[in-house]
Amino acid sequence: MSGFIEGVDRDQVMLFPDRVEDWIDEHSLVRVVDLFVDELDLADLGFARASHARTGRPGYHPSVLLKLFIYGYLNRVPSSRALEREAGRNVEVMWLMGRLIPDHKTIADFRRDNGAAIRKTCAGFVQ
Repeated sequence: MSGFIEGVDRDQVMLFPDRVEDWIDEHSLVRVVDLFVDELDLADLGFARASHARTGRPGYHPSVLLKLFIYGYLNRVPSSRALEREAGRNVEVMWLMGRLIPDHKTIADFRRDNGAAIRKTCAGFVQ
């Protein structure tokens, strides 16, 4: 197909950067989401399980799942299944989540248990 712009051969070996950080632009909105959530007092906002349980398997910190929800809100990714897919394939979400990939049930349960606090936080983010 000479005469056309051609992409890179799919079998070509490439060396990606070792750090996910190198893939995220310094002005990316995910950096704002990360800073915003890290500055919140989640217990005061009413998030369940803002402190870890003393028994059982450790769960995801609420700030990690909240970052995922705010990302989904900003990028029109509303469903828990779509957010799970984004966590596994979207480099920005990988950076934001620390390469954690919660399953859709965990995401849906977090929404169910913290709906009012999520809405309050998203409203604060928009302001």
